[in-house]
Amino acid sequence: MKKLLIANRGEIAIRIIRAARDYNVAAVAIYSEADIGSLHAELADEAYSLGAGRPVDTYLNISKILEIARRSGADAVHPGYGFLSERAEFAQAVIDAGLIWVGPTPAVITALGDKVQARRIAAKVGAPLVKGSDGPLNNAAEAVAFAKEVGLPLAIKAAFGGGGRGMKVVRRMEDVAELFDSAVREATEAFGRGDCYAEQFLDRPRHIEAQIIADQHGNTVVLGTRDCSLQRRNQKLVEEAPAPFISEEQRSRIHEAAKQICAEAGYTGAGTVEFLLSQNGVISFLEVNTRLQVEHPVTEETTGVDIVIEQLRIADGLPVSVTSTPVARGHAIEFRINAEDPGRGFLPTPGLITRFRAPSGPGVRLESGVETGSEIPGLYDSLMAKLIITGETREQALVRARRALAEFSIEGVASVLPFHRAVLEEKSFTADEGFQVYTNWIETEFRGVEPSPRVTAVEGGLLQSFIEIDGKRHTIGLPAALFANVGSGVPTSGAVAEAGADVVTAPVPGTLQQWLVEDGATVNEGDGVAIMEAMKMEMRIVAPKSGRIRICSMSGSPVTAGEKVAVIE
Repeated sequence: MKKLLIANRGEIAIRIIRAARDYNVAAVAIYSEADIGSLHAELADEAYSLGAGRPVDTYLNISKILEIARRSGADAVHPGYGFLSERAEFAQAVIDAGLIWVGPTPAVITALGDKVQARRIAAKVGAPLVKGSDGPLNNAAEAVAFAKEVGLPLAIKAAFGGGGRGMKVVRRMEDVAELFDSAVREATEAFGRGDCYAEQFLDRPRHIEAQIIADQHGNTVVLGTRDCSLQRRNQKLVEEAPAPFISEEQRSRIHEAAKQICAEAGYTGAGTVEFLLSQNGVISFLEVNTRLQVEHPVTEETTGVDIVIEQLRIADGLPVSVTSTPVARGHAIEFRINAEDPGRGFLPTPGLITRFRAPSGPGVRLESGVETGSEIPGLYDSLMAKLIITGETREQALVRARRALAEFSIEGVASVLPFHRAVLEEKSFTADEGFQVYTNWIETEFRGVEPSPRVTAVEGGLLQSFIEIDGKRHTIGLPAALFANVGSGVPTSGAVAEAGADVVTAPVPGTLQQWLVEDGATVNEGDGVAIMEAMKMEMRIVAPKSGRIRICSMSGSPVTAGEKVAVIE
């Protein structure tokens, strides 16, 4: 390959741009109208516009992306993670266009990306499994029937997705239908397909995964394990490598199962095999992510292997650079730095970053997609950056993490930094009395943090010195001050607006997806009345008091933080 198009945005696009430079390959970025001033578009060798619209019109638009590849002269495509990274039709379209696809073959993506088929492959090689539905469920009624058959708790999952989106854990039979429909909506929005299946949910499990790389010459190598148990809404917040506090027998079982599953599927490229580990030591296969993982840096730090470079080497037909599992060197912990307010239920907070001061020093690595002056759109994932801390031991990594997080400062939008600082003082995580973290520990046991200060609206606009000609981004030699009065109205943060007891407001900027009640219906205080979506997350809007509801905003309409969507009489 000579020129690599990166079909993604934000920090992962920048990570791949840097790997391309190290691999002596030119990097082409793509960006939506909402990302025109983004750092990834600036840092690439070339950048091309996808136009305006929601993700389905931009980063999920295969024809637009391939047209940019043709125009730019790119001969290879890296999908990053999220968006089209696990879509077999995208991989096939790239190959059909005569380009190098950086990832597994379309057939493997289909086999392993279909979580039901992946379970069948895992069962064939003897990997441990819990009971699951034999294929996607057609509707909420089938979900209820399956729940009655196998019992609760139950996990409803997107059959063609990952990253926790389109996944719901059901603990009450009366919630099965509603949560199934919610999972379908989330899956459709995030992955373009709403197929969902169900399986038994192991209560209070740890999330353990194995990183693999496999080349076109028959070499499949497990690089090591990671623990990703600290999650909110089924999405990871903290990950570490190697997975601590598991026995060598458990580690060996996970390594062997991961290798067998990928070898059976004919896997090539970088991938992750995920497992759940129950409180009593039961291991159960979860899924295979046929792409690069957000948390790949902790494995890089503890093995010395550049996983993105390995992806490029494998796509070029070269063998993997290691042929056996490396001996782990030290311990690494990754903290996802999301634009969310942990004191308000991790509500996403799009807006303008007025200050971004990152830490540095021994053992500190930062992967960031933003800087001071960057705008966080409400259309995409809330991930701004990743802080990776490495030490000779887990204890040293924790000490360095406290120092680095104390240095880290983000202003203008709320962030999860207060959560990370707080969790480093939790004995359940530091293991002062044994490692006691599990996948829903945050929702059930974490003591919580104070809400972030409210952020008022900031006059925004483009401050970059560049222009766009025929859809291609060009830097120009004009002072940024000339743009000072262009544009305004950057959204406020996602903090819940103050409102009277009779007003129902949107908690964050986003889209009002669906009303759960009819106009004029009688509701009780605390009832869920609507569902909205922001930054790829669904959240419920609840009634602040009892009475009769009068709806003011239509389903599907965009709303701002604090906007009145209904009143209760």
